[in-house]
Amino acid sequence: MTTEHSIGTPEQLRDPDYTPPLAQAIPLGIQHVMAMFASNITPAFIIAAVAGLALPDKIFLIQMAMVFAGVATLIQTVGIGPIGARLPVVQGTSFAFIPVMIPIAKTAGMGALFGSAVIGGAFHFLLGTIVGKLRRFLPPIVTGMVVLTIGLSLIPIGIQYAAGGVPLMGKPEFGSGSHWFLAMVVIVVTLGVKFFFKGFMSAAAVLVGLIAGYLVAIPMGMTNLGRVAGAGWFTLPDFMHFGFEINAAAIIGMCLMAVISAIETVGDISGITKGGAGREATDKEIGGGTMADGLGTAVAGLFGGFPNTSFSQNVGLVSMTGVMSRHVVTIGAVFLILAGLIPKVGAIIAAMPIAVLGGGVIVMFGMVVSAGLRMLGDVQMNRRNMIIIAVSLSFGLGLKAVPDAVQHLPQTISMLMTTGLLPAAFLAIVLNVALPEEVD
Repeated sequence: MTTEHSIGTPEQLRDPDYTPPLAQAIPLGIQHVMAMFASNITPAFIIAAVAGLALPDKIFLIQMAMVFAGVATLIQTVGIGPIGARLPVVQGTSFAFIPVMIPIAKTAGMGALFGSAVIGGAFHFLLGTIVGKLRRFLPPIVTGMVVLTIGLSLIPIGIQYAAGGVPLMGKPEFGSGSHWFLAMVVIVVTLGVKFFFKGFMSAAAVLVGLIAGYLVAIPMGMTNLGRVAGAGWFTLPDFMHFGFEINAAAIIGMCLMAVISAIETVGDISGITKGGAGREATDKEIGGGTMADGLGTAVAGLFGGFPNTSFSQNVGLVSMTGVMSRHVVTIGAVFLILAGLIPKVGAIIAAMPIAVLGGGVIVMFGMVVSAGLRMLGDVQMNRRNMIIIAVSLSFGLGLKAVPDAVQHLPQTISMLMTTGLLPAAFLAIVLNVALPEEVD
């Protein structure tokens, strides 16, 4: 990577409004896209599989994931009035929403999923006006528990995909050696690149691993590129492509998740200002960033894009490069939008074997678990806090594993109770408020 002296003075690098020379700004912007690319498109694969979507709709979801990650990022970096942090905040499709989106897609359908995303995004936007007051209800014991539960809820998906997708009757190839070989290629290459390279390559390790697995799959005959030639060169987003339905359970789930996502964004914005400029984030930056989160999600939902949130891996990139320029990230956002408007790009990605994706998400979801454990590492493990973790995890993951345990509850409540994440988060918040602090 270029040194900071060739990019700008230390004072310029700490200034979000500074624009480095284009020769450095463009590769820095592309690096931000590389760091988030694999994580951004993964939810599209998962929900497409859960909903049983045909290939054209799968390609469409991938395209919209790219387009509206770019649009949401522009809302953050460029801003609209009070909306937007005007910092180098990269937005993307959130893993956190997957445990909620899966049951919605399975039981209520895609129309309900996107209807709830729009309404949840509007609610998220409103949270931006009061987000500062919510922070005291979400100390590390709660936020760490939430992140840990997200990761633990998602890990079975990674194993299932690495083994070949959804196990079905009459599908003996599930768990075959060819599927696991591809998954292991991705994992080995990802780890090798992450730990034996630096800078640009290290930041994009998962993407490099996915590309390696994809290339290995081609001579194995496990990649069908036949649809790429028929895909178009340019298309525009399709308004309400999957429809718009009102479903109470879906809306409640999305609004509850908006609270979690808002807190995540507050943490990411604080991390950017601390790591890149050595200062605390202002209330204006935090409020504007949270409103941009919600607006980006609501707009994406209208066109078939999933909920967006700030990407933590890009916070680390800002700290690593020392470049606080929001214009660098704006360049990356433009690249994302352009890639999303080209169906051939989506078709190439959609042809990726599910086992290749499985290898990537095993690493990514495992890192989510590690992030949760790291957050809980800052928590004093006394009896009170251990009880909060134990009860929250037991109910959250237990009900997800045995959904029939709440089959006699109303359908709306039953769906929310079996997401894994929501009951765990709710119990962690309530127990943290209700249980008295222990005196040493």
